[in-house]
Amino acid sequence: MDEKPFRIFVVEDDEWYNRLLVHNLSLNPDYDIESFTTGKDCLNSLYKSPDVITLDYRLPDIKGLEMLKKIKAENEDIQVILISEQSEIEVVVELLKFGAYDYIVKSDDIRERLLNTVQNIRKGVRLKREVISLRSEVKKKYSYQKTIVGSSPATKKIFNLIEKATRTGITVTITGETGTGKELVAKAIHYNSSRSDKPFVAVNVAAIPRDLIESELFGFEKGAFTGANARRIGKFEEANGGTLFLDEIAEMDIALQAKILRALQEKEIVRIGSNNTVKTDCRIVVATHQNLQELVLKKEFRQDLYYRLYGLHIELPPLRERGNDIISLAKHFIGEFCEENELPPKTLSKSAVDKLLSYSFPGNVRELKSVMELAITLADNDEISSENIILENQALLPEITDQEMTLREYNMRIVKSYLDKYGNNASQVAEKLGIGVATVYRMMKKAE
Repeated sequence: MDEKPFRIFVVEDDEWYNRLLVHNLSLNPDYDIESFTTGKDCLNSLYKSPDVITLDYRLPDIKGLEMLKKIKAENEDIQVILISEQSEIEVVVELLKFGAYDYIVKSDDIRERLLNTVQNIRKGVRLKREVISLRSEVKKKYSYQKTIVGSSPATKKIFNLIEKATRTGITVTITGETGTGKELVAKAIHYNSSRSDKPFVAVNVAAIPRDLIESELFGFEKGAFTGANARRIGKFEEANGGTLFLDEIAEMDIALQAKILRALQEKEIVRIGSNNTVKTDCRIVVATHQNLQELVLKKEFRQDLYYRLYGLHIELPPLRERGNDIISLAKHFIGEFCEENELPPKTLSKSAVDKLLSYSFPGNVRELKSVMELAITLADNDEISSENIILENQALLPEITDQEMTLREYNMRIVKSYLDKYGNNASQVAEKLGIGVATVYRMMKKAE
């Protein structure tokens, strides 16, 4: 991206001092300088969108404060540096209140002070331009037609629901098996909505210990508890104006659910250790692989929170129900991985296609992505063969189906096999199998 010229207007009625300021600023070849001796001429040229205006406080035609107000009314992004022969504290305070960037007194060392101030402004302008550019790139990245690959009827239904979700600020509940891309859909909703220029904040409820989740969401004041050495804002405040994505909402402790309900209803939170409320305005998108309605019936999830959250429901189908989307996604992952790793493009052999279509993909899209990245790495040439497609559950199934067992015993055997494979990491096993962490612990206890 070509960098725009950094444009500076010098507004000074004293001809000698005008030339002095222009000379000092022109020492930097990256600066595009234009000078004026009247406020009127400067105002008539604001259409050129200068980044900085150095402004004599006592111009003969328009006074400094009036000039400042007119400039800011025309373009609030223009940074104004007031320059005066004397320091007047009351005047300085008034000017800063109305948006002046700095107030510099004419003196022998003005050159250094002025150049440093302009340089600081330039850094800020660069950063702002980079943020705008990155936001634009992120929005393109999460254009849902590009992000969610596929053309099956199930995928087209998802597109339709995402489009409806982007038109309003309705709360969205995304359900589906682990690995179906719930966070990706949440991001697609956010970055295609009117809140796209504000933060997208994701919280995996299941990954945060229960005794820490409240402070993570609501923040805390200094001294609220041991180790709270400074105030920290929570995720609700961090997402203000944007979207708060609560993943695995079903794992939230029922005692905390009442506080979440109040935060959603009142649009305000209270930091731990404080009695003051803080207003928040964030769109809520939640996700779970569990059936919230069943959890409500079991009294494991609050009914009032369930109805407050439900809003628009988007159910993501498992990959095995998306037909030829499997091949579209596989090709997408091949292209993405080859580009990232500077590898020549690779194609899928017919046998590889048949193998992918015959597999149920319990890990869904996430598993397919890993399978394809490994296949690319294993392939000896530009074609991926069926031998390069390694499906990890193939070895497990014969082992657990070669003897008669009850369904409960099968489930226990599968969980035990995964625990052995992943070093008794219950969270990882829960993610792989698409069940709750609490379920894994419960089955482990029963197996003892």
